[in-house]
Amino acid sequence: MSSNSFGKLFTFTTWGESHGKAIGCVVDGTPSKIPLKEEDIQSFLDKRRPGHSKYTTQRKEMDVVEILSGVFEGLTTGHPISLIIKNEDQRSRDYSDTKNIFRPGHADYTYWAKYGVHDYRGGGRSSARETAMRVAAGAIARKVIKNKLKNNIEITGALVQVGNNKINYKNWDQDYIYQNDFFCPDRDIIPTWEKMILEARKNGTSLGAIIEVRCNGIPVGIGEPIYDKLDSDLARAMMTINAVKGVEIGSGFDSVCFTGEDNIDEMRIKNGKPIFLSNNAGGIIGGISSGQEIIVRFCVKPTSSILASRKTINKDMSEVEISTKGRHDPCVGIRAVPVGEAMMANTLADHCLRYF
Repeated sequence: MSSNSFGKLFTFTTWGESHGKAIGCVVDGTPSKIPLKEEDIQSFLDKRRPGHSKYTTQRKEMDVVEILSGVFEGLTTGHPISLIIKNEDQRSRDYSDTKNIFRPGHADYTYWAKYGVHDYRGGGRSSARETAMRVAAGAIARKVIKNKLKNNIEITGALVQVGNNKINYKNWDQDYIYQNDFFCPDRDIIPTWEKMILEARKNGTSLGAIIEVRCNGIPVGIGEPIYDKLDSDLARAMMTINAVKGVEIGSGFDSVCFTGEDNIDEMRIKNGKPIFLSNNAGGIIGGISSGQEIIVRFCVKPTSSILASRKTINKDMSEVEISTKGRHDPCVGIRAVPVGEAMMANTLADHCLRYF
């Protein structure tokens, strides 16, 4: 199995399975002499880790990261940085009754058809457990970006829709995002989402979501034309996240409802510098950053791990039904927020290294 690595100059390779002994990654391309300690990474992992909210999976993993290489006396050495997180709360027995059955909607069948091996313990390599290491790499990526740009950038992810219920963008409160269990910028929608998700958990079903990730502080000129466009790389990055089924940049699919006059981001001069009067392009034009806020949204499907009985097949090619047991997120979109932030950071770090 190849394709376990991401990036060109700033790269990371992840390893490990959902119910294995550990998960980890190797980050390469980090310049030397950047201050880095485990606490810098842990703060981002704590946002994603399972078991700390009644609205997410009750699998309890502390996700304590350990730096094994690439850092000496608190500074990066310029060599590969190896990270590891020990799995502590695996319950493979939850899957023992269905180990020969393909869970519909999961990657069980396609992995088995391709590799001839079916890790029934929560999907093994295909599990979203792997995304913890993306978040760890993203913490390092933020430091790389700061090192290259010589200033702080701000990457913020937020849950903007659960099921059919969207936030009111007029209520966007940046400071409130990290003060609630949903990474939500609109406090008025919280009671509705709470009721929806708790009912979904009670009924053994799940809900989809949309996540928006924004970045401020990226100057004009980041990104490459044609096949390495910044927006195409961001779209690819988000599509690699488990359960993601669609990505849009800026106004995205809503732009089809605009006229040419409405969609164009007009330009003027202010204090001797170019400015834009709108940001339908999402901060990227022709694959290159415009200096505006970068805006990406992605949708996450309802998780396929539900209690309701569903039709499927087994390894003997017999038709059966399955009810998925275990500890699962009623809405995986919540914990996808810090993952989306990390994948934006990883992509931007890669492009910053190409630019400078």
